[in-house]
Amino acid sequence: MEGKWNSKTGLLLWGGILGLVAAALAFMGNPGNMAFCIACFIRDIAGACKLHTAGVVQYMRPEIAGLVAGSFVISLLGKEYRSTSGSSPMIRFLLGMVTMTGALIFLGCPLRMVLRMAAGDWNAYVGLAGFVLGAATGCFFLKKGFSLGRAYDTRKESGYILPAILAVLLLLSILTPLFAASTEGPGSMHAPVAASLAGGLIFGAAAQRSRTCFAGGIRDVILMKNFDLLTVIIGLFAVMMVYNLATGGFKPGFAGQPVAHTEALWNMAGMYVVGFAAVLAGGCPLRQLILAGQGSGDAAVNVLGMSAGAAFCHNFGLASSGTGTTPAGRIMCVVCIAVLFIIGFSCKRKSDK
Repeated sequence: MEGKWNSKTGLLLWGGILGLVAAALAFMGNPGNMAFCIACFIRDIAGACKLHTAGVVQYMRPEIAGLVAGSFVISLLGKEYRSTSGSSPMIRFLLGMVTMTGALIFLGCPLRMVLRMAAGDWNAYVGLAGFVLGAATGCFFLKKGFSLGRAYDTRKESGYILPAILAVLLLLSILTPLFAASTEGPGSMHAPVAASLAGGLIFGAAAQRSRTCFAGGIRDVILMKNFDLLTVIIGLFAVMMVYNLATGGFKPGFAGQPVAHTEALWNMAGMYVVGFAAVLAGGCPLRQLILAGQGSGDAAVNVLGMSAGAAFCHNFGLASSGTGTTPAGRIMCVVCIAVLFIIGFSCKRKSDK
């Protein structure tokens, strides 16, 4: 059975499961073309925790807690849980901030990019070109010996911390009025809590078993001519396209797309940053959450960096909106690209120095 699920057909089925979860959440109330977006949901959680005050993007998204918990449980059951840490934590934190900056300039992570593509948003195809170029740049540095160093085994309890924190925050958001919650905008649009949590659990378990990673899919094609991870993404894309065609959500074009802008250069540049940073960090935002759920302290640090990046972007006017980018956001995007090149050239395996 395990072999069947790891075959090309099995990987397509895993992608189909991911697509069904995203479609169900969209049907039950999650924002249009944003059924499941890691960057957007982490940003909403940062807002709910009052780390930023953008009133339209504040909500304690249950999907994120469910995603990490799903990965945590399935990795324990599959004996793949392993608590590790210690591989350049501050650089990983910075890469998380950079990743979130690029995502909020584009308005979405690689997962949302694919969902937008499946709904006919041509801006997302422009973003895809940038994402592929960014991942290819990251692969160039991998070939040149880029490395953030070795992670070491730690106490198994260390890997429990992020799943526990997210579970407590979610519980407090349900039982108390401590957290901010949007009354309008994307943050006010969400599926019921139970459905969102269940969707996150299923998505996390499926993504863990299928090793889903959007940057990893491109990396594997470039470095190893291996298309396995892309097969999962194709399954996700196909299911979401069928859903959009069936429900009238497929609206091809550049203008009028939900929570998206039409500035092609910055859509491409934002996703270039995300692809580049994801390859250097060892995984896209979704993969970082999955790895954190299965015990990686390094991935957890990257997730914390994304949370800080979300707060930073909204507090200092870097994030884009449906009307376009901001001057500060465009400047920071260029700064992020420069930072990534500095990291790429600076961090090499000891044997290569």
